[in-house]
Amino acid sequence: MSVTQAEFMQQVLDHLARAEQRWPQAHPSVDWQQVMAARWMPGELSASGWLRPLQVRLDLKLDDLHGVERQKQLLDSNTAQFMAGYPANNALLWGARGTGKSSLVRALLARYASRGMRLIEIDKADLLHLPELLQQIAGQSWRFVLFCDDLAFEADDAAYKSLKTVLDGTAEASPDNLLLYATSNRRHLLPEKRSDNLAAEQIDGEIHPGEAIEEKIALSDRFGLWVSFYPFSQEQYLAVVQHWLAQLAAQYQLTWEWSPALQQEAIRWATTRGNRNGRCAWQFARAWVGRALLPISS
Repeated sequence: MSVTQAEFMQQVLDHLARAEQRWPQAHPSVDWQQVMAARWMPGELSASGWLRPLQVRLDLKLDDLHGVERQKQLLDSNTAQFMAGYPANNALLWGARGTGKSSLVRALLARYASRGMRLIEIDKADLLHLPELLQQIAGQSWRFVLFCDDLAFEADDAAYKSLKTVLDGTAEASPDNLLLYATSNRRHLLPEKRSDNLAAEQIDGEIHPGEAIEEKIALSDRFGLWVSFYPFSQEQYLAVVQHWLAQLAAQYQLTWEWSPALQQEAIRWATTRGNRNGRCAWQFARAWVGRALLPISS
């Protein structure tokens, strides 16, 4: 059956439409004068990666983070050095979940955004594309913190070897206007097993770790600054609960007071969740204030 000229032209147009969908889409460059943070988006097929602007709130302050005073001081000092153009270290924030690791980085953005700090979020898998990202921020006057949240690798994940090279193993020097901050629940970013110690040797009375342990330590050792976070005590947890209750109550003009009954309710909330940390305290405060406001609005 022959194809008419109209049908042929329609087939050509359909083919071009499908091909156009596969063509790399042009993305506008980020206006860092207006944008405080962006997320690295890897390119599809042969397309280049790009930075997607993020809408961020700069209302989280360092004073809002309780129970992590030493951690705040360490990372704030390192960031101040970086912002002043002085030597500073890539930082690994590791430890108990919900204790304020990611919040600390965002609080630092609120503190230093007016001085030229900008935040770029990136996934673990996309760290291999750092050279491409660096090309897009090369020559910029801004100070960029590359933020990788929940950085961790599995035992069979070979990507961590490439990350070691990116951090501290290439002949090409890292730009002075870029710093890497990463958070993790694992100190060495990799699962640690008892079997790793089987290859340890004792030489002249000293214990020398096996190659498996050395390999795991080598990655986290690339970070010049380690900031450790630990589970909250009950006193720390209750202090954070009171802080967020006060903040939210003031925001909604709600009258409240701390009482033994409210304290016990906060403790029960943490007990049912199996942890005491800043995230748990924030969630309890939101739940309690929301319930208190509901009858008023009705």
